[in-house]
Amino acid sequence: MGNQTITIRTESDTVEKISSIAEAMDRSRNWVIEEALKQYIDQQVWYLEGVQKAQASLAEGKGIPHDEVMAEIAELIDGKIKDHENTE
Repeated sequence: MGNQTITIRTESDTVEKISSIAEAMDRSRNWVIEEALKQYIDQQVWYLEGVQKAQASLAEGKGIPHDEVMAEIAELIDGKIKDHENTE
């Protein structure tokens, strides 16, 4: 894969922060931006894949109905409240 050039506009405050990070790491601003983009893109890909898997699972009927989840959460909260009251 070859490199390509892209141009962005950003606030001067952001540029100053990038420059500070680059200087502290003894790296170029380009390197800092590239690393930040890679991390952000990897995170977004992971998130979107998770959403797609969850949607596919729901479409296959593998989901748990909302009211069942809420009932289980209410039970857990009630249990914690009772535990707390018993320790006072």
